[in-house]
Parts: sequence; C-alpha cells; structure tokens
Amino acid sequence: MQRRRVTVALTAYNDEESIAGAVEDFLLHPLVERVIVVSNNSSDRTFERAEAAGAITFNETAPGYGRCVFRCLSEAVRFEDTEFVVLCEGDSTFRAYDIEKLLAYAPHADIVNGTRTVEPLRQYLTQLSVFMYYGNIFVGKLLEAKHLGRGTITDMGTTYKLCRRDALIRLLPHLNPAVNLEFNAHLLDTALYQDLVLLECPITFHPRIGFSKGGNVDNWRGLVVGWRMIVGLVSDWKRYA
Repeated sequence: MQRRRVTVALTAYNDEESIAGAVEDFLLHPLVERVIVVSNNSSDRTFERAEAAGAITFNETAPGYGRCVFRCLSEAVRFEDTEFVVLCEGDSTFRAYDIEKLLAYAPHADIVNGTRTVEPLRQYLTQLSVFMYYGNIFVGKLLEAKHLGRGTITDMGTTYKLCRRDALIRLLPHLNPAVNLEFNAHLLDTALYQDLVLLECPITFHPRIGFSKGGNVDNWRGLVVGWRMIVGLVSDWKRYA
C-alpha cells in the first residue's frame, strides 16, 4: 500500500530568522511531498530564504493572518498527488515529527487539530502564557457547547493541523479570509457547520525564533483575540459578512 504523503503549507510574516530551518525540517520528513510558504507581504528576507531552502513560495499582499492561512490552504489543495494538507507556521514553534501523530488520527477525521495544551509536550518558555493557555481551553469549550456532541476541543488558536484535501475543497468556499487573528476559531466552527469530523491530537510546542507578531504578543492581545473569537462564535461571524 502506498504510504500517505502530505503537502505542508507554512504561514510566514517577517520570519527570516526561522523560515529556512522550518522549511528544511519539514522537507526532511519522509512523508512530506513539498513545502509551500506564504509570506504575508514580509518586509524582510523571509520570501528569499524560504525559496532558497526549497519551498514553493507565494506572497500574499493582503495583510492579515486569515488572508495568509486562506492563501496557504488554497495553494495547497491544488496539488492532487497528496491526500492531506498540513497547515503550520514558519516560526519554528512546531516540529515536523508530529506529522506521524496527526496522521494516526486521520482515518477517523477530516481535520486533525494539533493541541498545545498537554503540559508534558509544551516547553516552559513559549509565548503561550498561563492566561492564554486556559483562555484557549475556555473558548474551546464554548465551541464544544455550540456543536454539542461533535467533538472535544482544547486549543482554538493553534495553526498546526492536518486536513484531508477533499474536505478542504468542501470547506474553503465557506471560509472568510477577512477574519484576522481569530481565523482558526472561524475555521473550526465552519468545519463543524459543514459536518466535517474534527479531532484533536497532542503536539509539541516550542519557543519561537524571533518576535511574536500574532495573537500571542502579550496577554492583552490574547484577551482581545479571545474576545473576538467569542463574539464570532456567538454571532456566526456576521461582523465579517
């Protein structure tokens, strides 16, 4: 039986210090067919370093995390030779070796969400503070309550996830890339609305290389993003309609 292979898509924004190492890490994995990097209009050498490391590179000029993730997924599903798409980040907070764990859950799910909330797998000095850690769990339980009986969710902010290509083709037309830092919550909520099966898998989480520029900059930013997730879940993301 042919081994399952994946296309990896990495988000990147001014990650010149980390992107080459992240690309090389994933390219060395035996199940990875290719690595895509979408630079969200980076002002440094992120694009050039990703390309030099062997990635297929794209530049997304529209600013925003949601725009970057949506472009990643849209480019990745174009490759028909891989059954799965792995979405991740280029800041070296995640590792390629967790792909095996994500694939272990793949026979049972359309999307396998990597959760950073298993303490022994999370390094101590990461940008995920205690406040953000429990905030992710809290908002995850709200999503559980909204889709009662559909899943167990403990991490709403993680980028690292594995998706079936055919499921992504169904999901993408229903996603709104205008949703910004809370896009992962929007993706999971929309996936459940589309009757996709969602499972979580414990993954390792490591200190990022360089400065955080997303929802984990500090606890205040985390609170704002968490609140926007809650408003989006309650309002069905009508703010972005």
